[in-house]
This record gives sequence, structure tokens and C-alpha cells, in this order.
Amino acid sequence: MRITALGHAGMFIETRGGTILCDPVLGPSFFGSWFPFPDNRGLDWERFGKADFLYISHRHRDHFDPALLERYVSKDIEVLLPEYPVDDLEQDIRALGYNNITYAPAGEVIERGELKIMVTPLRAPSDGPIGDSSLSVDDGTGSMLNQNDSHPLDLEALLDFGTPDAYFTQTSGAIWWPMVYDLPLDAKQNFARLKREAQNKRAMFYIEKVGAPHVFPMAGPPMFLRDDLFDFNGFGKNGESIFTDSKQFLEHMEEQAPGKYQGHLFVPGTVVDIIDGEVTTSQSLYTDDEIAHMFDNKWDYLESQRATRQQEIQDEIATRADVIPPAEMLAAIKAWWEPLLKKSRTIRLGVGGNVRFRIGDLDMVVDFPRAKVREYDGEECIYWYTIPADLVSTNIRDHEIDWSNSIFLSMQFSVGRSGKFNEFLTTFLKCLSVDRIEYVENWYSEQTDQTEDAEIGDWVVQRRCPHLRADLTKTGKVDEDGILTCSMHDWKWDLKTGKCLSTTGHAIRATKVDEVTDAAMRLGV
Repeated sequence: MRITALGHAGMFIETRGGTILCDPVLGPSFFGSWFPFPDNRGLDWERFGKADFLYISHRHRDHFDPALLERYVSKDIEVLLPEYPVDDLEQDIRALGYNNITYAPAGEVIERGELKIMVTPLRAPSDGPIGDSSLSVDDGTGSMLNQNDSHPLDLEALLDFGTPDAYFTQTSGAIWWPMVYDLPLDAKQNFARLKREAQNKRAMFYIEKVGAPHVFPMAGPPMFLRDDLFDFNGFGKNGESIFTDSKQFLEHMEEQAPGKYQGHLFVPGTVVDIIDGEVTTSQSLYTDDEIAHMFDNKWDYLESQRATRQQEIQDEIATRADVIPPAEMLAAIKAWWEPLLKKSRTIRLGVGGNVRFRIGDLDMVVDFPRAKVREYDGEECIYWYTIPADLVSTNIRDHEIDWSNSIFLSMQFSVGRSGKFNEFLTTFLKCLSVDRIEYVENWYSEQTDQTEDAEIGDWVVQRRCPHLRADLTKTGKVDEDGILTCSMHDWKWDLKTGKCLSTTGHAIRATKVDEVTDAAMRLGV
């Protein structure tokens, strides 16, 4: 088996049963904000486009690049489609002319001669744009797991495929918090540090559970080459950013587990050969000195990229829609969103207040409790967004149903809030279609906890995490103050009150072990 890095989450897998092109992206994506780091334009895209299989893990545009597919990838290629509850990714792929689709049911092994493939999809509202997935491959000479951005809860089912020789996983961030928030710099610096630590903790959790001897950080970080975003690269010019690079993570991994895993940089052109469990790497695009410069003199490298790639940013701007006048924009959003709000009872209750949007000259409020969109009239709001009008106009023109997949990950906006993070609001803004809203409402209604309880330390706690149903006996840890932390997303609960400390909603059921014992004795149990 041979695996070639294509940049970001992209890879080209050569096996005894065929070749697989995974998540190829040239970008820039998210309204021209994200460029793959390092530069991947020098690769032989004509060659990689002749693969036997195409695997797109999910719909986010740093994994799904329609322009690259149109230019380099044959319409006859066999597409491995993850089993998602909504068919948005399939519609996107078919719209490009790819109709040779193989449906990959969750956890089912697809065999092509000596090649075995398994796609493991995730389906919760918080998993990417309602869906993310991983790819397991084994051809008898070697095995690998491409987990990219996905954070699976059921690792047993995933690892039934076998412990991989090589493990590829996201270790950097893909979120706009806290960089675009209306916060003092020292607060941003603190929140960014906590976010990086949480990302490192989650990555180490998976590395330890998967147990692969060779680890390859990938799927980030991006390069920001727009002048207004440039300072957000890496940890940020002012320490307010979250984007850990691969070299930094590998150093962290060695600190946490000295000598336990062999970590490798996976940059465009890295070639990974796996022969009967033996893993070796080489470089086909960059020299060792060039790679060292990218990571050790990162700001110099980023400056050189910014100086030569401004035309790509201007080309993206030229594709945007003309700005829609405020009255017409309000009418368009009202006609689009109000029917969805009426279908979103759980989401409306979860948001529980007004959300303000300042979009160019339009100042509007979304009244979630009443399912109304109207002009802002001084109402108290729990969130307030400021978004360029051309971005919203383009989303209206394209009927973009996932604003996290466009505006929010572009980081070309600002936001403030009066309380904790509200997951229900973010979920609504990534589910702007009837199919998505109906699926999410049904998903939330099925999450009413009916599972057994389990002991964690000195506490009896509901076994399943209220956030995404992780098994807390495996992912949870209780400190001496009775604070439970789930390592999946670093969410926290105060077990004395059941209150979630990370967001609104999502309370947990918990009782001290000795209180349960006393109650049982009183009942004669």
C-alpha cells in the first residue's frame, strides 16, 4: 500500500485492488479564506484524477472542491458515498455529473478483490454539516484509517475492521471560536489556549484508543492569506487563534506518550509505504529543508504565499452575487427561514431568545420563540452577528443550506453573545432546509435519556453524554469538585446541580454513590 499526501485532508491511496482519491482540495475555500497549508499546487493532479475510486468524507468545502473535481477527475469514477440521513452530498456530487455511485452502508465492508474498504459515517447534528465519516482500507499488504475530521463515538465498531498500521487524523481546529467574537484580547487569548488544549486532548484520546503504531496529523491547519485574516494563522500574531500545526502536535504527542507512537509529518507530496506492517516515508514534492522552513519559519513562509496568491482571492470575490437591497434581502430570508422555524420546536426552545443580524444596511432580528423574522427594533438579543452583505447575497442566490459551511468558516464576520455557547442556534444555521430541520428535530426528540446509569468515581451518572451520546464510562472523568468532563468535545457538567457548564441546555442526571446506597437501604433493596 502507498499513500500520497495531497494537502489538508487529501490523499491518494494505491492498493492491490485499485486507487482511491480522498478529499482532494486546491481551494481557496469558504469565500476565499482557507488555503491548504503547505501549498499543494505543485502536485500531479492529472495523475491523481485518474483514480479508480473517489471518496468525499463530507460536504465541507475544505474536503469537497467542485472546481478541482470538474477539472481533474473523470465523471466515470466510482464514488464511495457515506450513508447519511440526508442526501445533500449525493445531490452535490450528482449535480457535477458523477453518477457511478456505490452506497457505503455504515460499518459494511466493501470488497474489490483483495481490497477491503469500510466507510463509517456519523449522523448527529454537530457532526460536520449533519454528517462526517472515516475511511478504513486494507489490501493484505497494509492497512490504514483515514479519520480526517470525524469524531466517532462507537470506536468498537470502527476498530472491528482491525488496528491500522497507519492512522491519519485531524489534530488542528476547524472553528471560528474565539477569533471572530466580540471579546477583549486577553479573553480571546485564554479561550484560544483552552481550545487548543481541548483539541490536543481529543486527538490524544483517539490516538490511544486506535492504538496504531504510526500517526499522521492532517486535515489542517489552513493558511489565511486575506489581509484581514492573516494574523489568525497558527496561534495568531497576538495569541488569540487555535490552529495547531502538525509539527507542534507531534511534539505534544511525544511529551504525552514518549516513544509510544511514531509520528510523521504529512505534507503535500509525502509518500507513505506500508509493506506487511512496516511503514516508511519519503518526500516527492518538497525537500527536507523546505519543509523545515515552512514550520520553523512559518510567518516568513506565509508572507511569501500571501504575496503571490492575491489573484486567487480576487477571483473568488468576482464570483459573488451582487448585493441584494435590504428590503428584498429581509423578504427573501423571511420567506426562507420562517417556515423552517415553525418546524423547529426543539431548536426554538433551545435558542430561547432573539438573535440579531446586521447584514450591510439590513438590521434584522430572528425571534426564535415566536418563529418570526423582522426588522430589528431595539429588542434584547442573546446573540448578534455582523456579516458582509455580499456573503449573504451569495448564499441567498445559491440557496446555501449550511451557513457554517460558507460564512462562519470563512471567518469574514463578527459575533457577540450574552451568555454561553448555544448549540441549538448554530444547528439551525447549518440546517436551512426542510430535510435537515426535520431530521434534526427527530434526532433531538430521540435523545431523551432512557439509558441505564453508571458509576463514574463517586457519582452515579446517566451513561450516555447529553451532547452526542458518548459512553461516559469511557469518555468521562470526574474531578474532586464534582465536575464531569467528556473528552469527546471537552464539555463539562456540575454533577451537584446537573447543569451544563459549556452551553445552554443539555443537563445531566447525576447522584452521589452514597446517596443512592442510602436510598436503596431505606427501601429495603
